[in-house]
Amino acid sequence: MIFLKLSKCRIFLNLSATTEKFVLHWGEMGARWGVSRTVSQIHALLYLSERALNAEEISETLSVARSNVSTSLKELQGWGLVKIMHVMGDRRDHFVALQDITDLFRVIVEERKRREIDPTLAMLRECVDEFDPKAEAFARQKIKTTLDFLELLNRWHDEMKGMPVPLLVSLLRMGGKVQKFLKRAA
Repeated sequence: MIFLKLSKCRIFLNLSATTEKFVLHWGEMGARWGVSRTVSQIHALLYLSERALNAEEISETLSVARSNVSTSLKELQGWGLVKIMHVMGDRRDHFVALQDITDLFRVIVEERKRREIDPTLAMLRECVDEFDPKAEAFARQKIKTTLDFLELLNRWHDEMKGMPVPLLVSLLRMGGKVQKFLKRAA
């Protein structure tokens, strides 16, 4: 739970031990995924916050430079994970994170696909087209196999992203049952 404290007429957040643990871990996970630790910690803080927070509150709560908070918030907005919200009587921007975990997951997957998979698919297609058919047959085949697999994943992604959330959750809950069903069907 996030508690508010007043200190010298400034509001900052005092995080519970559990919330702090989550925020720190989210930062570590972000770093492992190639996202700045600070960006990830700010996202975690906003995700767990019951209200919109301004940059100063975020900066003071996480003990992060205000400029770093601004840069991180812009990155989170670029990913579509955080939005600006205005609060009556306060000219500052306040920020909220997507709160639905399925929306959050979909946005992250879509952005990673757009930033990483789509350019890789384009490059692989170019490579397959550029190879001299008489030379480097082994390398061409490896690249073609990689392209085929990524295109299959891409098609699967496109089909899954339009799936209604309850159906997607049901599919995820099936887990290994899908494998058993497919073995019987084969």
